[in-house]
Amino acid sequence: MPKSFHVTTFGCQMNEHDSERMKGMLESLGYAEAEAAEGADLILFNTCSIREKADSRFVAHLRQAAAHKRRNREVVIGVGGCWAQSVKDQVFRDFPFVDVAFGPGQVHKLAEFLTSDSLTAQGFFEFEGFTGHLPSKRDREFQGWVQISAGCNMKCSYCIVPSTRGRQVDRPLDELVAEVRAMVAEGVVEVTLLGQNVNAYGRAVAGGPRTSFAELLHALDAIEGLQRVRYTSPHPQDMKEDVVLAHAQLESVCPHVHLPLQAGSSRILKAMRRTYDRRRFLDRVALIREHNPDIALTTDVIVGFPGETEADFAETLEVCEEVGFDGAFTFIYSPRRDTEAAAFVEDFIPHEVAVARMDRLVEVIQRRAGEQAQRFVGRTLDVLVEGQSRTDPSKLRGRIPHGKVVNFTGLASPGETVPVEITAATSQTLAGEMSLLARALG
Repeated sequence: MPKSFHVTTFGCQMNEHDSERMKGMLESLGYAEAEAAEGADLILFNTCSIREKADSRFVAHLRQAAAHKRRNREVVIGVGGCWAQSVKDQVFRDFPFVDVAFGPGQVHKLAEFLTSDSLTAQGFFEFEGFTGHLPSKRDREFQGWVQISAGCNMKCSYCIVPSTRGRQVDRPLDELVAEVRAMVAEGVVEVTLLGQNVNAYGRAVAGGPRTSFAELLHALDAIEGLQRVRYTSPHPQDMKEDVVLAHAQLESVCPHVHLPLQAGSSRILKAMRRTYDRRRFLDRVALIREHNPDIALTTDVIVGFPGETEADFAETLEVCEEVGFDGAFTFIYSPRRDTEAAAFVEDFIPHEVAVARMDRLVEVIQRRAGEQAQRFVGRTLDVLVEGQSRTDPSKLRGRIPHGKVVNFTGLASPGETVPVEITAATSQTLAGEMSLLARALG
């Protein structure tokens, strides 16, 4: 019997992609994926350290893995990702049952550890730029992640990513085009480009000339058979007009931009070291909508950043009302180790105040998102089918190019793109029916 592994992933899309590379690498070594951690020979955690909640959830899972190891001493426990990198000096001291730990830039070292003769615990935490030339096991055959860069050169005062993933290193454009072309040949129709600051791509190309994110979008759009290109997460500072125009000009580039706001107060944005102010952010929104009137805009917002006054928070609400985002990820600020903002102790916002502000923010976000979603009702839109609806097994689930989830009636297989008439909309999802013509042709 081959040895088995189980991977639990916390955090962002970059971590999801890293986990796919772990799985592909392990299967190439002869391991088989197990459905649950209990009973697996290798228990792996791909960790996140962006928010405190992710830390606590992970530690609870890690304790469960330790219990499995007490019952079977042959079990190997591995911890990778940003949390492992951030506590590299104490991971083995605090969790002596961990056998191997590695940072997000050291995924390939897991294979080195597993195939070595050493029985001692090992940690791998050096920054080596992009180390993603590994086989991947995609969750869906028709969708794939493409990591275009590693690391980040921004210095946001609340963010731990630069210390866990290093400085930005970009992959050569021709290498990325070749990778996507190979994915399309395998049946992929939608790719999502990944980077910590994805639209800053092109300035720090490893082993190649400087280029730009817009040039990459144009090169990918030319690949025959690639239907959709998405990307995450861009920075407002680097949302240049050439990228905005790419959305208007290129058929494959989806009409969706995730543009993190974080706060609507210029004073708080400066304390966050976000390199733009309220006026600049709204200017980018105006530019995007000038060239792409129907585009979907989503965002990130942090509530309760140290020093945030009621007036500062009111400005955040004002921006969210004015923009009318199609959706948002909202977070209550939590201090992260080794970040500048963690030292702003005297300015911390009481938790109950932050929670009350969050409730008010969510009301605005959901109301405006619900209003924005009504523009889709009555339209027939292409839906890339992803599988069965999670709320009604008699229906299918997919996404329109704008990124909205649609639950709809009809017959189609995952990976197919079908026309769906949108009949209803909420702030979160759309409902629809596959067009009569599509059913007749089917």
